[in-house]
Amino acid sequence: MKYVTEYRDAELVKNVIEEIRKTVKRPWVLMEICGGQTHAIVRHGIDQLLPREIELVHGPGCPVCVTPLELIDKALNIAAQPNVIFCSYGDMLRVPGSQRDLFSVKAQGGDVRVVYSPLDAVALAQENPDKQVVFFAIGFETTAPPNVMSVLQAQRLGLKNFSILVSHVRVPPAIKAILSSPQNRVQGFLLAGHVNAVMGYWEYPPLVEEFKIPMVITGFEPLDIVQGILTTVQLLEAGKVEVANAYQRAVTLEGLKPARDAINKVFMEVDRKWRGIGMIPMSGWGLRPEFDEFNAEKRFNVDAIQADESPLCIAGQILQGLKKPHDCPAFGKQCTQENPLGATMVSSEGACAAYYRYGRMLEKEN
Repeated sequence: MKYVTEYRDAELVKNVIEEIRKTVKRPWVLMEICGGQTHAIVRHGIDQLLPREIELVHGPGCPVCVTPLELIDKALNIAAQPNVIFCSYGDMLRVPGSQRDLFSVKAQGGDVRVVYSPLDAVALAQENPDKQVVFFAIGFETTAPPNVMSVLQAQRLGLKNFSILVSHVRVPPAIKAILSSPQNRVQGFLLAGHVNAVMGYWEYPPLVEEFKIPMVITGFEPLDIVQGILTTVQLLEAGKVEVANAYQRAVTLEGLKPARDAINKVFMEVDRKWRGIGMIPMSGWGLRPEFDEFNAEKRFNVDAIQADESPLCIAGQILQGLKKPHDCPAFGKQCTQENPLGATMVSSEGACAAYYRYGRMLEKEN
C-alpha cells in the first residue's frame, strides 16, 4: 500500500540503523514519548537492532496508562448507577480500579458499551432520552477535538442526558516534569507525530531552550522511528539544541488551528494527576464552567472519590523512563494481562503490555 509499505521497508530501516551506528560516538538515553511508538519499537525489535550506545526508555504517552486511579473509580461508580449508559473505548474496560473494572460492572448488570467515537455516545443519548449517557473522555491532544465536538454537538441538539467524564492530559507539561526531576536520565525526546499533527510544535522550543536537549517529531512506522532516532543522535553528537520535524508529511509548526480553536472553546488548562506519577501542574484539560451541564463528575457528584495505588506496581517509574517493565518484581508473575495490577499491562499502548506481548518477559538488558 503506497505511502505505508515504503515506511516498513526492512532494507531502508537497516540502512538508517547503519547510519546511526556510524554517527554515534557516545552513549545517549532517548525517550519515545508515545505508547504507540513504544509498541512499534518492541514489536519490530528496533531497540535490539540499535547500537549499544543508544538506550531507548519509554515515556508516559499512553492515555489509558496515566488515567488516575480515582478517575477509574469515579467511572465505575457512575457506570454502576441505574439508568446510565456508560460509554468508553475498549481499552478502558479492563483497566483495574481499586476493587474492580468496567467489565465487572458490565457483568453485574451495568450498561457499559464500547464505542468507536464520542459522537456514537451522542447518538445513544438521542436514542435513549430516558437514560443518562456518559462518555469517558480520556486521551492526549490527539483525541481532544472529537471529544469537544461531542459536547458542542450535544449542546446544539439540546441534549440534557449527555455528559463526559474528562481525563485529558497534555504532553508538554509531562515532558517538563520528567526533565525537572532530579532522577531524570533523558537526553533527547522522540515526540509523538499525531499529537503534533493536531497541536503543531510551537510549544516545544521554550522547553528545548530551558532544558538544553533536542526534540524530534517522529512518526510511527519503523522507518519513521529510526529516522527520528538518527536525527536526534545527529543533533546530540553535534551539540545542537533544537526541535526538528522528521514527520513533515503530517506535521506543521501551527498544527490544525480549527481543532485548537474548538479545544480552547470547550476546555481550559487544569492541574491533573497522572497515574503512578502524581500531580503535574496545568497538565490537563477540563471543561470550562460554561459547559458544566456536560460535566459527569458534577452531574453524578463523584468529585470527592480518592484512591491509593497498588504498592506492587512500578508503572510510574516505567512511565518516567526510570525503569523497564522487566525491572518490576511483579511483572509476568502477580501482574499479567489476565490479572493486571496496573494500566500499563492492559492498554494497547502500555509498555508492560508490549514487553509481555512480544516476549520480553524475562529480558534483562546489559
